[in-house]
Amino acid sequence: MTDPTTPDPVTPDPVTLAVLQARFTAIVEEMGEALLRTAYSQILNASRDFSIALCDAGARLVAQADHLPVHVGAMPYAVRAVLDGVGARPRPGDIFLVNDPWHGGSHLPDMTVVVPVFGEDGTLRFWSVVRAHMSDIGGATHGAYNAAATDIWQEGIRVPPIRLGEDGVVREDLLAMLAANTRLPRDFRGDMLAAVGAARLGGKRLGEAFARHGAARVSAAGEAILALSEERARAILATWREGTWRAEARLDDDGRGNDDVTIRAAVTVGGGRVAVDLSESDPQVASFVNSSYANMRSAVAIAFAYLLDPDIPKNDGVFRLLDVTARQGTVAWAAEGAPVTLCTNHSGQEILEAVLLAMANACPERAMAGWGKRFRIAITGRDPRRGRPFVWHLFHARPGGGASPAGDGWPCAGEWGVVGGIKFGSVEMAEARFPLFFERHEIHPGSGGDGTHRGGPGGLATIRVESEGPSVGNTAGDGARHGVTGMAGGAPGAPHRYVLRAPDGTERVLRTKETGIPIPAGAVLDLRAGGGGGWGPPEGRDPAARRRDAEEGFTA
Repeated sequence: MTDPTTPDPVTPDPVTLAVLQARFTAIVEEMGEALLRTAYSQILNASRDFSIALCDAGARLVAQADHLPVHVGAMPYAVRAVLDGVGARPRPGDIFLVNDPWHGGSHLPDMTVVVPVFGEDGTLRFWSVVRAHMSDIGGATHGAYNAAATDIWQEGIRVPPIRLGEDGVVREDLLAMLAANTRLPRDFRGDMLAAVGAARLGGKRLGEAFARHGAARVSAAGEAILALSEERARAILATWREGTWRAEARLDDDGRGNDDVTIRAAVTVGGGRVAVDLSESDPQVASFVNSSYANMRSAVAIAFAYLLDPDIPKNDGVFRLLDVTARQGTVAWAAEGAPVTLCTNHSGQEILEAVLLAMANACPERAMAGWGKRFRIAITGRDPRRGRPFVWHLFHARPGGGASPAGDGWPCAGEWGVVGGIKFGSVEMAEARFPLFFERHEIHPGSGGDGTHRGGPGGLATIRVESEGPSVGNTAGDGARHGVTGMAGGAPGAPHRYVLRAPDGTERVLRTKETGIPIPAGAVLDLRAGGGGGWGPPEGRDPAARRRDAEEGFTA
C-alpha cells in the first residue's frame, strides 16, 4: 500500500516546478540568441523576424520566448503536421522542416524547423521549434511577397513536412534543392543552418534538464505549467461580463480593385470559455491577403492573450479556453491553393482587431487600441560597391503602437501581431550592407491617434537608393486608407503615405500592393508611417501631457 505522505517521484514540488518553468524560459531565450547571432540575413540578424517555442510530445505549446506572437500561436500546428505527415515515428537526431500553409505553416517565407527531443528511456518528450522568415522563397517576385499572385504556386516553394536531416546531420541534397529555388541561396543556406542549430540547441538544453531532474519529471512540469496557466486565465475570465458581441475590421483592399475586405467576428463569453465565430467574414479573394488556418487560429489566440495579465505564460493552458469557428473559403480561412503570403500581417491583423474589439465589451478596462499596420517595400537591384545583386526589405519607419488604459502608445513600435518584437535595426548597418543613404529617420509628428492616452507616433524616413542602374521594388501591406482603430473613444491612428520621388523630381504615391515598381538610381523614398490608435476620449487628456507631446515632436 502506498504511503500518502511519500512524495511522488515524478510530480515536481512547487520549488522544482518554479525552477523548471524558469529553465524552459531560459532555453527558448538562449535559442533565440543563438539564431540572432548566427543568421546571415538582415531580416533575422537585425530585424529579428523569428520565433522560438517548446511543445510537449502532443504538440501542445509549453513555452515561448518574447519574439513574435503571430508566429508562436501558429507553431503548434506545424508540429502537429509533422506528427501527422512524416509517415514514420520520429527518431532521435531527426530534423524536420515545414512551411506549407496547408500543413501547419502560416505563409511560405516562414520556414519552421522541428526537432524531437527524447528522454533517457527513448520516449518522445518534447519538440524544439524554430520559425524563421526567409528573405526570399522563390516565386514570381523577389522578397517572398507577390502582390500579383492569384494562387500559392506563384508565391514560392511549398514544403510539406519533410525530414531535412537524420542522425543530427542536415541532408545536403535537400538543402541544396531548397536553396536553388531562391534568389539568395547563400543567405538561405546560412539562415536555415542557423535555425537548425538553434532548434538542436533547444534539444540539447532539454537533455541537460532531463539528466538533472529526469525526463518524466520535466514532462510533468510542462503539464503542471499548462494547468496553472489555465487556472489563472479562468480566474480572469470569471471577472468578465458574459454575453455575445460582434465587431468588424476592414482591409483597405485586396490589390485587385475590391475595397474594404471585411473580417466579421462574433464573440461569446460565458461558462468559463470564450467562443469566437469568424464564419461571416468576406469570401476569399484572388490575392495574398487571405489567411491560412494556422494564422487565423494564431490571430484569435493572441487577441485573447492581449487581454490577460502580462505575467501569465501564454501557452496551451490559456488557449484551450477558446472555441473557434470559421468557414473555409472565406478570407479568414482560405481554401487550399489560395495565395496567403501577406496573411501574417493582413488579414491577420484584421482578424485580431475584430476579435479584440468584440472581446473588449467583456473587459473594457483591459483592451488596448490598435497598433500600426504593415506597409513593407522590398527592392532588388545591383550593389555597385560589391558588384552583386541585393534584396533589401524595409524594416525602418515602423508604425506606432496603440495606447491602452495604462498609458500612451509606444513610438515606432510596430504592428499588432508583433507588438515590438520586430526591430528596425541600425540605420548605419543598413547603409553598410545595402546601396542606400538615409537622409533622415525620425518620428512622424501627429500620426498617433488622439485620446486620453495618445497613440504612439509612427516613423518617418527619407531614403536614397544608390544602386547600379535601375532597381525594382514591390510593396505588400495595408493601412494607406484606413488607419488603425482607437479604443474607448480614442481616435484612430493616421494612415500611411509612401511616395517615390524620381531623380527628375517626379513623384508617385505608392500603393500597398504592387509589383514591378521601377526605381531609378538616385530615386528617393519618402516614407511616412501611420501611428497607433488613441485610448479614451481626447478631452480627458492632461494638458501637461499635450504640452510634452508638442515639445518632444510627437504632435504636429
